[in-house]
Amino acid sequence: MTKKLLSYFALVIITLMLVIACNSDTRLQHDEVATRSPTNTDVLQIWWDKGYILKEDEAIHQIVDAWQQKSNQKAEVKFYTADEITQKTRRAIQAGNPPDVLFSSRAEYPLLAWQGKLADVSSVVEPVEQLYTTTSRTAAYLYNNVEEKRSYYSVPLHQGTIHIFYWQDLLNRVGKDTKDIPQDWDKFWEFWKTIQLQLQPEQPDIYALGIPYSQEASDTYYLFEQILEAYNVAIFDDLGNLQIDKENVRQGIVDCLEWYADFYERGYIPSSALNWLDPDNNREFLNRKVVMTPNPTLSIAIALNENREVSANNLGMMEFPNKPDGNPIRHLVSVRQAVVLADAKNQKTAQDFLTFLIQPEVIGNYLKSAGGRYLPAIKAARQDSFWTNPQNLPVATATKTLTQSATRLFYSARYPAYSLVLEQNIWGQALNSIVVDKISPEQAADEAIAQIKQIFAEWER
Repeated sequence: MTKKLLSYFALVIITLMLVIACNSDTRLQHDEVATRSPTNTDVLQIWWDKGYILKEDEAIHQIVDAWQQKSNQKAEVKFYTADEITQKTRRAIQAGNPPDVLFSSRAEYPLLAWQGKLADVSSVVEPVEQLYTTTSRTAAYLYNNVEEKRSYYSVPLHQGTIHIFYWQDLLNRVGKDTKDIPQDWDKFWEFWKTIQLQLQPEQPDIYALGIPYSQEASDTYYLFEQILEAYNVAIFDDLGNLQIDKENVRQGIVDCLEWYADFYERGYIPSSALNWLDPDNNREFLNRKVVMTPNPTLSIAIALNENREVSANNLGMMEFPNKPDGNPIRHLVSVRQAVVLADAKNQKTAQDFLTFLIQPEVIGNYLKSAGGRYLPAIKAARQDSFWTNPQNLPVATATKTLTQSATRLFYSARYPAYSLVLEQNIWGQALNSIVVDKISPEQAADEAIAQIKQIFAEWER
């Protein structure tokens, strides 16, 4: 059996393991859910996003165990998928029996803070606030409309942005290499279309791009927001006023929707992209069904960690090309945070746990155990050479992007109502209307604008 074939089989096995990891809970979690009472108020209740790989969940268990020994307190941690944890948290808040500590990548904390659903965690953040990046502090400093004050209502743990992954060996197959990828915006995207056309005679089922179009995937609105940024479409003016009624902004939204939908309509995207959940573009890429895919974490690179040869020789990673106007793009940053719920039974204990968690060594080791999928929000944790090691190109590239490139937070960090725009996936709805219902980009934009205006009108009542 050839070396190349062995590498391929190894990649298939990795992909199957990834599918299992993304869609099933660990045995330990199952035992916990089955045997422990969620109403035990003497035990710190921690709800956490299920890790992308098993090591993430194991690392959290180790941190919880270490904290229990240090504090002489008891805690239990439960893992749920992104969709599960969002729904369960909403129901728990409504029932007045939420967990004490919550880490949910899909939860819209600015909205929860505005509604008075989060506890003030200044006692955790303020003693170390200078150790945080400015971006992380800004993301955590939220407004509580019930108490009419702005304060730290979340504890930043890590941050990430969208990266582009591609298969170098597929480029090589048609006589291209990384150096041939253009940095001009239009030429960059045309490049991948050409690669698909050149590959299809030998591999008819391959597509150029792994871009999501689903109304359920957060990746859809992540990427579309990045495209709006690329085309300089500003939803708010410098004073924070919603300005989607301005003709140039409306036209910018129309143009971005048309640009995005065109890839699907011209056959450069798998038809299944309409129904993808967040892990599905990863799967299509790892199964070598798409040549290139944008992704908001390093999860693709992490999935290949067990096969260093494939990762080093075949996997390519780069950042977005220059904007259409020729200027460098500004990367949108998501800061992942943990919170204490306002109705939590053990708020003081919860804050003690978070204080332990964000110690540079503790949070740094946790993120390294996850393969470096996200960059630490605490600057001191980045001093470890792990984050800049050129032998680990994906992590080193992501670190360079987040520390040296122009960035901005998603609008929801500053405007809580915009959380609902993302939560409802208004952009995913608009794209589906174009490619499924066959309405025009103009009509889809107008419907999206009307939805956004309604959200903000109801918000301001």
